[in-house]
Amino acid sequence: MIFNNPNIKRIHVNQHHIRSNLKNNQNLPPLIIKTSKSNITCHDVKIIGPSRVVYSPDKPLSCGAKVWIETHSPIETDSPTTNWENQLCLSPA
Repeated sequence: MIFNNPNIKRIHVNQHHIRSNLKNNQNLPPLIIKTSKSNITCHDVKIIGPSRVVYSPDKPLSCGAKVWIETHSPIETDSPTTNWENQLCLSPA
């Protein structure tokens, strides 16, 4: 699926899913794509255009992420799902 919205998209790793996957032999999608309207969880993201990696230990995202990728470019992802549990990650505090 391709998301062509020109608004900012923030992509980061859900460490809780990675730990749960290891502990419980699961395959929860560890990547979160946060847009202004939704959160998409997935296993794979392709950014089609410019992007930047942000490290902000003093102003993490509201979910606690200190490293993320920001882009206004279209993105392509595998079978995304919206996940209300991940709607904690909005914008820098």
